Amino acid sequence: MSLGWTFLSIVWGCLLHVPAVRGKVPFQYHNYTSLTATLEKIARQYPAITHLYSVGQSRQGRELWVMALGQSPKEHVLLRPELKYIGNMHGNEAVSREVLIHLIEYLASSFQSNSTIKALMTSARIHIMPSMNPDGFEISKEGQCLGDLGRYNADDIDLHRNFPDFFRENNVARAPETEAVISWLNENQFVLSANFHGGAVVANYPYDSNIKGINQYSKSPDDDIFQVLALSYSLAHPTMHRGQECGDSFLRGITNGAQWYVITGGMQDYNYIYKGCMEITLEISCCKYPLASQLESYWEQNKNPLIIYLQQAFMGVKGIVRDRTGTPIPSAEVTIDDRIHPVKTTQLGEYWKLLLPGTYNLKVTAHGTNESLVTVQISEGDVTVQNVTLFDKETAASGGTKLAVLSGIGVSALNLLLKKFF
Repeated sequence: MSLGWTFLSIVWGCLLHVPAVRGKVPFQYHNYTSLTATLEKIARQYPAITHLYSVGQSRQGRELWVMALGQSPKEHVLLRPELKYIGNMHGNEAVSREVLIHLIEYLASSFQSNSTIKALMTSARIHIMPSMNPDGFEISKEGQCLGDLGRYNADDIDLHRNFPDFFRENNVARAPETEAVISWLNENQFVLSANFHGGAVVANYPYDSNIKGINQYSKSPDDDIFQVLALSYSLAHPTMHRGQECGDSFLRGITNGAQWYVITGGMQDYNYIYKGCMEITLEISCCKYPLASQLESYWEQNKNPLIIYLQQAFMGVKGIVRDRTGTPIPSAEVTIDDRIHPVKTTQLGEYWKLLLPGTYNLKVTAHGTNESLVTVQISEGDVTVQNVTLFDKETAASGGTKLAVLSGIGVSALNLLLKKFF
């Protein structure tokens, strides 16, 4: 039996031991009016665990709706990670729009009956944006598997080429949808994310770009964890892990973005490099806008991978950075070994860093303070809680204090099984 199928037998058993509640949202495409009404209805039905809000408007004035789900959906809970999904970034790539609507309903309706879903929603807050490009979707045509009609926003801007780029200058004017998402990221420290597309079936991970602008493997400092994140989705998907869909060939159904094809201004690289959020890009259908009769099949293919991917947020290290008085320090930089992209602490001094099991050197710096160096041990089955105290430079005390390492929420079975790959 292959490693992939061993993994699937374990995680599917965990997810499906309680029958799922049959959803009431029909398997049909929802235009903007219908999407809004459906989300509002779910929010009314489950007010204790959902919160519907908008991060801004599209060029034509449509709300960019987000549904937050969790035990405390309207507010952040200390050290509880914020997770997100963004769908329909290209308006004519429509499957993710509907899959994410069904995911919202599934999470809300299963909270009381499914122990796996309840554990996830009480340990994290999940933000789901079914459509980042509602204007493009409105002019797209059902049944069109190819072409660009509806791909771009109303200003003819490709939203997935519209973010600041680490490697090459991106002079394309910022679309309002892009600006709204950037503001959203500035207001929330997301830990784990994925954005969804169509036209292929593969899990794509950073980097998407490189200095030369050529199609070759562009390895990020967190390549090890990104491969595991991509595999968590691919191996749980009934066909993606084969890597042979749509006439493509991807080993185990994953690919480095730039090795596949280079893009400038991609959203996943922006999340990772500038905002400290681990994001991958998920392509989930060969046909960009298939017939509605196929939507239920797409939902069934992606339901378990969607949940399993979110579970990967519970690995690595997290903690709070404080000064010598015990006051949290916002915007402190936390760097792991030679991984050049630091994560920054929140206003509450929190940080998260997804890591595989092993020993790491953690460096914490903040303006006006001494640097703190801490060695952390990440164990299989645990997330390490490592709090750090930074002393100001005028204080004669040590530059930092290593506090106790505490055990937290266990990592999913995936990381134990996939350790053999590295």
